[in-house]
Amino acid sequence: MAYQVYLIENPAGRTYIGLSDDVSRRLRDHNDGVSKWTSSRGPWELKWQSTPFDTLGEARRLGNRLKRQKGGVGLQALLDLFTNESE
Repeated sequence: MAYQVYLIENPAGRTYIGLSDDVSRRLRDHNDGVSKWTSSRGPWELKWQSTPFDTLGEARRLGNRLKRQKGGVGLQALLDLFTNESE
């Protein structure tokens, strides 16, 4: 099973970083109120997703690395780096 890290954003500019084996389904879950934290803060739009990782551990490491950036320039630089690696 392949896992991807994703970043979603709401109209207020709040972001959420998560991981899933099905990003489309997970985005629907966020917008349908299945996830507690995101349920009252939507609607959510997918802004970025990683290339697939073979293991959950690899995806978690990237997700945690992105979350440690707390948004801003550092997060954008990492997103750009991982986007360029996949091209």
